[in-house]
Amino acid sequence: MTSARTVHLVVPDGFDDPRQVSGGNVYDQRLAAGLHARGWDVQTVPVGGPRLGLALERVPDRSLVIIDGLLAREDPAALEVAAGTVRQVVLAHMVDAAFPDADPRHVDGQRRAVRAADRVIATSAWTRDELAAQTGIPVERIVVAPPGVDEAPDPDAPAARDAEAPHLLCVGAVVPHKGQDVLIKALSHLAGDAHAWACTLAGSVAVDPDYAERVRARAAAPALRDRVRLVGVLEPDALAAAYRTADLVVAPSRVESAGMAIGDALGRGIPVVASDVGGIADTVAGGGALLVPPGRAADLARALSRWMTDATLRADLRARAHEGQARMPRWSDTAARVDAVLEELR
Repeated sequence: MTSARTVHLVVPDGFDDPRQVSGGNVYDQRLAAGLHARGWDVQTVPVGGPRLGLALERVPDRSLVIIDGLLAREDPAALEVAAGTVRQVVLAHMVDAAFPDADPRHVDGQRRAVRAADRVIATSAWTRDELAAQTGIPVERIVVAPPGVDEAPDPDAPAARDAEAPHLLCVGAVVPHKGQDVLIKALSHLAGDAHAWACTLAGSVAVDPDYAERVRARAAAPALRDRVRLVGVLEPDALAAAYRTADLVVAPSRVESAGMAIGDALGRGIPVVASDVGGIADTVAGGGALLVPPGRAADLARALSRWMTDATLRADLRARAHEGQARMPRWSDTAARVDAVLEELR
């Protein structure tokens, strides 16, 4: 027996495994906690492999169901069968067609799943517009609920230090669309720079081991090996410590729907250098960021060099990031937007 304010959250199996950290998994976890805080009975339904149809069959008729988009694209037929039986909300973390090497089955699966859903949650305005354009569904059926950040530090606290040996931080799974290879190539241009900079790359190396090994090999070049570290997945406390010691967060993504690490940086008052791609412009709208064309190491190198050598630019970006902390969405805001969707369907 379910209550009137029950929602079934269908997520990938292992979504809360600390060894499988991803932006999508973190979003799912924080959304579950946020909806629970707003009075929802959140029934988490982990699904592994091609079992989405079975999971939806077990949900009582007329129930509210939020389905992680990664699962929905793998089995759109399950959503098509369940349409009209349960009230379905697809959580679209990304736009599959935006990836240059996208699997055609994923692209078609996402389109079918989105069309079968009663509502779609998008993580940025860019994601919403792309999904509407590619699927033909009315934009009104897509609600933007950006990933939030944790409560900001004291807004009266001093801005980040102007370090003599700046520490760069790049957070994200080491996969091609995150562009760590672009960052390593850009840093190789700065290897002879007089600044004693250092760079930490934090994120899983298990998603695409071959790519991660190529990045690791390039980072081990003599000019970089004492400056660049790949540290793998960091536990929450260790990741928070990495942000505390970062002077700049770098996001060299080729594809990005929102950029959770960018939001985490700006929410802490840390300036950002990022690719001008996808939904990143939405995330940095409050200021504190320098955007560069995606996939172009020379442009990224110039931006990093300018940040290191131009004290006025550093001070401006720090000030803008510090001032923009209060404007960043909180996870409570994310949950409130999804709450409104569920109430409408209920």
